[in-house]
Amino acid sequence: MARRPLVAGNWKMHKTIPEAVGLAEALLPGMENLASIDRVVCPPFVALEAVSRRLRGTGIDIGAQNMHWESQGAYTGEISPPMLVDLCKYVILGHSERRQYFAESDEVVRRKIEAALAHGLMPIICVGEALEQRERGETVGHVEQQLRAALEGLTAEQVIRIIIAYEPIWAIGTGRAAMPEDAAVVVGKAIRPLLCELFGEETAERVRVLYGGSVKPENAGAFFALDDIDGALVGGASLHAESFLGIAQAAAA
Repeated sequence: MARRPLVAGNWKMHKTIPEAVGLAEALLPGMENLASIDRVVCPPFVALEAVSRRLRGTGIDIGAQNMHWESQGAYTGEISPPMLVDLCKYVILGHSERRQYFAESDEVVRRKIEAALAHGLMPIICVGEALEQRERGETVGHVEQQLRAALEGLTAEQVIRIIIAYEPIWAIGTGRAAMPEDAAVVVGKAIRPLLCELFGEETAERVRVLYGGSVKPENAGAFFALDDIDGALVGGASLHAESFLGIAQAAAA
């Protein structure tokens, strides 16, 4: 079953509002010609409205980098799903930096996924192992555990609206990407088989799985050539129009 490629740029805690709008404008000439793939940019919260307004009608979608699971309440500094629905289509959940620096547990990630789906947002769920887990041979088991917790209680109809991003923690921001064959093992022997076990083969074949972790124009094509990888969640390389466009072009090819 053919799955539509998706390339998403996670700008993390970079770009002021003018800088974010400038990057969006720089992406437009190249991105508008890549209609065969889904293109997503995820600016910081303060720039969501401005970037959303600038990209409206271009075919480039907007994602948020995080959100709370409650619709409203006394959660100082948090952003709720209803605050996002008019600004973006996607939301990144469970990123390793949220888990590491903000102590987000599997249970917290699961509650956020449920909330995103309930409000019509499409979650990009991040899973991945630390270097120590990789060296102990625990990669597959760890990814399966994260994914089971994230998808608990969901239906097949809900799961096909989810994107999964396999991001080995040791490759994020380090310049050390996983080898394509390593990523293929995790996606082909852990992620898709687990989806098949939980929701059936047809659903498993419809869910898009991205790779993330030091993705660059130079290595993107090798990942996209794999049958089970449907695009990328890009960090540092998405902060520069030329490199992000290069990755998107590799996905379109």
